[in-house]
Amino acid sequence: MSAVLDVLWEDRDVRFDISPQQMKMRPGEVLIDCLESIEDTKGNNGDRGRLLVTNLRIIWRSLSLPRVNLSVGYNCIINITTRTANSKLRGQTEALYILTKCNNTRFEFIFTNVVPGSPRLFTSVIAVHRAYETSKMYRDLKLRSALIQNKQLRLLPQEQIYDKINGVWNLSSDQGNLGTFFITNVRIVWHANMNDSFNVSIPYLQIRSIKIRDSKFGLALVIESSQQSGGYVLGFKIDPVEKLQEAVKEINSLHRVYSVNPIFGVDYEMEEKPQPLEDLTVEQVQDDVEIESDEQTDAFVQHDREPVFSEELGLAIEKLKDGFTLQGLWEVMT
Repeated sequence: MSAVLDVLWEDRDVRFDISPQQMKMRPGEVLIDCLESIEDTKGNNGDRGRLLVTNLRIIWRSLSLPRVNLSVGYNCIINITTRTANSKLRGQTEALYILTKCNNTRFEFIFTNVVPGSPRLFTSVIAVHRAYETSKMYRDLKLRSALIQNKQLRLLPQEQIYDKINGVWNLSSDQGNLGTFFITNVRIVWHANMNDSFNVSIPYLQIRSIKIRDSKFGLALVIESSQQSGGYVLGFKIDPVEKLQEAVKEINSLHRVYSVNPIFGVDYEMEEKPQPLEDLTVEQVQDDVEIESDEQTDAFVQHDREPVFSEELGLAIEKLKDGFTLQGLWEVMT
């Protein structure tokens, strides 16, 4: 079983000056909004940039120096508020304050919209973050949650049940617990028949491996979760063996499909669709410009020469440089 999904970092990390490769959308990541003229007021005050809002993170990059950028995963965000900030581009103005925590280090970010009168900076980021927070069942391993209602799995939006297996033993205790297995397009769910609240929901996103192993109860389905989710090892007994083998084959197949195009569950759409990220990423090219010298333009440079009387104009003027005439200067002006 490939552990490719273990490398998901976009929503769980704060990174600075990331490479163009890390800025690209990973499979399942969607660009929701693109905001122009946004200033990173705390880190790069006075620097106009672009803010990208995806379903996993926000990315800010400087327009003048694209290698100056940052990526903030929603899972790191502790709090989002709006307060007054002092911007070099806008002065005293309302800004978006984002407090984050990553690897026991706290970071505060302040973003200001340089264009006045647009609340989109606040509405987009706050709304998408809320959608992320309310869809954690897609991404996090959950124990003893409100998963079952009237012996049926409470489906998430975009979720479909592919199989339901009765008579599945959870081997977490010495005697085991008899329950029911649900296999869907986003996760595996087991619950005890005698107590619905004794359950586990394992998203494919957090599955490290799925194998058949020998146990004191005989052959069992063993699911190992990612280190990110706690590194659980969960055992389930399904009889007969043929049924166990079919279940493992089905779960592995669904896991592979999910790995290609993960469903992260953050459901939010803007009225106006943003341009694809590829269209917004422009390589910096050196301007191929030659500056030609024009001797006549020297006439406009300050020379601080002594004034002389011009009979032609009837007033005092600065003494002209050798080779220049009043007629020539008028021709330049017109």
